[in-house]
Amino acid sequence: MSRRPRRKKQLVAEINITPFTDVILVLLVIFMVATPLIYQSNIKVKLPESRAAESNAVGQIKQTVVTITSEGMVYLDDQVVTSKELRDKIAAMQKANPGLSVYLRSDQQTRFKDVVDVLDIMTELGVSKLDIAAVRIE
Repeated sequence: MSRRPRRKKQLVAEINITPFTDVILVLLVIFMVATPLIYQSNIKVKLPESRAAESNAVGQIKQTVVTITSEGMVYLDDQVVTSKELRDKIAAMQKANPGLSVYLRSDQQTRFKDVVDVLDIMTELGVSKLDIAAVRIE
């Protein structure tokens, strides 16, 4: 019996990046889906309807969100504030960032006076970038 010479197995020095690429693409999709949810507030308000409303304005730019509930409670980025606290905090934000952008959300049952009070504060402080939220209807 003759023996065959044994061949040495060569070590494969290549890295297979296909699984890595798959994982990166899955993560990308997850972040694309999850990012708009980050901007959703925990404060539940039923926004008024409008034919001219732009969709997803909060997701486009980092904005300070002021929310007015139907009971007249005012929230600044998920924290309840009084009118004086709102004025002080927006003034401090405006000082730190002169191009401050404010996104106003109010329940459709909110008294108009509550909305006007918040708008007055924004006007007094010189907030020039103010968006008012509405739900787009087709």
